[in-house]
Amino acid sequence: MKKLIILFLLALIPVCLLAQQKNKFENANSFFPQEKINKDNVEFKYLTVPENWEKKNEKVVKIAVTLLKSKINNAKTILYLAGGPGAGGIESIETWLNNPLRNSFNIVLVDTRGTGNSLPKLCPDLGVKFLEILAKNQNNIADEQQKVKEAITCKETLENNGIDITQYNSNSIAKDLNALKTALNLKKWSVYGISYGTYMAQIYANNYPEDIQSLILDSPISDISQYYNQNTVNFMNSLEKVFDECKNDPKCNKQYPDLEKAFYNTINKLSKNPITVNVDKKIIPSGKFTYNVEDFKISIQQALYNKKLIQVLPLLITEFNHENKDVLSSLVSSFSGALHLDYGMYYCVSCNEAVNLNSLDMFEKKSMAYDMLKGGISFYKSDFKVCEKWNLGTVSNELNDNLSGFYSSNIPVLIFSGEYDPITPASNGVTISNKLKNSFLVTVPTSGHVPSFTMTGMKIVNDFITNPNQKPDITEILSEKKVHFITDVKLNRGVSKLAKSLDKFDLLFFIPLCIAVFILLVSVFNFGFSFFTNKRDSINAKYLKLLIITASILGIFTILGFLLAVNTTAQQNYYILAFGIPDKHSYLFGILWCFIGFVSISLLYFIIYVKNIQNVSTIITILFSMFLIGVYLNYWGFLF
Repeated sequence: MKKLIILFLLALIPVCLLAQQKNKFENANSFFPQEKINKDNVEFKYLTVPENWEKKNEKVVKIAVTLLKSKINNAKTILYLAGGPGAGGIESIETWLNNPLRNSFNIVLVDTRGTGNSLPKLCPDLGVKFLEILAKNQNNIADEQQKVKEAITCKETLENNGIDITQYNSNSIAKDLNALKTALNLKKWSVYGISYGTYMAQIYANNYPEDIQSLILDSPISDISQYYNQNTVNFMNSLEKVFDECKNDPKCNKQYPDLEKAFYNTINKLSKNPITVNVDKKIIPSGKFTYNVEDFKISIQQALYNKKLIQVLPLLITEFNHENKDVLSSLVSSFSGALHLDYGMYYCVSCNEAVNLNSLDMFEKKSMAYDMLKGGISFYKSDFKVCEKWNLGTVSNELNDNLSGFYSSNIPVLIFSGEYDPITPASNGVTISNKLKNSFLVTVPTSGHVPSFTMTGMKIVNDFITNPNQKPDITEILSEKKVHFITDVKLNRGVSKLAKSLDKFDLLFFIPLCIAVFILLVSVFNFGFSFFTNKRDSINAKYLKLLIITASILGIFTILGFLLAVNTTAQQNYYILAFGIPDKHSYLFGILWCFIGFVSISLLYFIIYVKNIQNVSTIITILFSMFLIGVYLNYWGFLF
């Protein structure tokens, strides 16, 4: 009998070891370049879990995790869930590294299965292919067909690689998060979900309420069965608020009269004549992007997500209507950012937890109420066609629509909504708050999507997590009642290119410019001193020195002036720089052309009187420095 027991125990050893291996929590190399992330109190890890939680001894997935430890000991922990679906949480690390929440809490960033740095990856390049499709000069039907083809190719590739796409869903994610909490030796934690992450957070809280200390839902989904059906209605309700607010704002209405008419006029124009612009080949290999009606609509819809973009929305619509190719070219890089999701995961979740509960007929019916819009946004409509084929051969997942356990719980919940949110409208916050027993609702009047990502928003989050049963002070975040639309902008393409150069800041690129400015600065002092003290100079030499001093001062003032103007504008609203700079800085363009004029006169004067002038090599160096500054200004697009 003892031998049988020993043999039985020995037989269990491989199973136990396998179980441990499949749930191991191990250190990983940094998910970022070393110079980008300060690793003090930052840990990168992988949590290995079963791909199918019902078949734990088969395939595994590795969940990428980043731990940002607090500055205090024994701090509570916040788990951050990004949206999408298909967005990873770790890519937003710079938002959290110096976040004030780290003063009091540990922050856990996770790339849920199928996203970001987690393994296996589910077609991470699919979004790039979608952007290339949108860039083509073709109709919506061709766009849709190609999008379906690329998506289904992705599905087939995943299945051929042995990946069970039915296991990449919110229920599996909830189990992963429960395992992660256990691996971190936590009893409870606060969960902070944004956008589609709020839905995953609700599933997690429904299935594992004992894990949750408090819950923050920013831009929540309140009814997944209406997510697509209400898409056009939500978009147009938000856009019509912009039209009304601009009409009631004297400055906005004066500069952008009848904004609504300009919007629909642009739709009619693009229906007949799409606009093709040149773009960086790193973004689009062809170097071209063609804006059609659908590109315009999705651009405006995406602009409503961001508070700063809402402020420039009247200007954006106007420049679309004016067919300003410089502005539209700059917009492509921002537009491409909307397609950074892991679309393999996007369809695994969306097709079986959202699209299957919605109706294409209802989507079309709701969109027909806005006849001048010429249909709902094709970018979302095409998901119905993709999911029709994606779901072939898979079992529909309708269990997630039942969140009764979460709604009946007593978990403290903080809800944020933005009045201009075009995808998860403010009404969602009201609906979900009314379903919960213990919630606080914050509706931000001037914001779009994810309004909590501000200093005031984070302070509210901090106060709530510290004391989740006490209503936080929301006075400051509600103090701004109206959107401050941007008016009086001096349009210039050079500003955008200068801003991009400063944003990337390649030191080798700027060194020649810095040397040139330094030479001009030295020449001002040197020639200024000799102009008054050197009595042996000929009258021609004095005139040339005076020209060079004037040109040098203008050149220095031009460069420093634009740098300061860009910096000041970026602090006000970075998106203004895609168009130009505020009119109060427009005097810089006059100084710029004065500089070009004086450089030309100085060069001409030097050529004419070179025989009567000493220190020829010095003057040539100074003139070359001026020429170099001109080359930079021309490269950025200030001149031609």
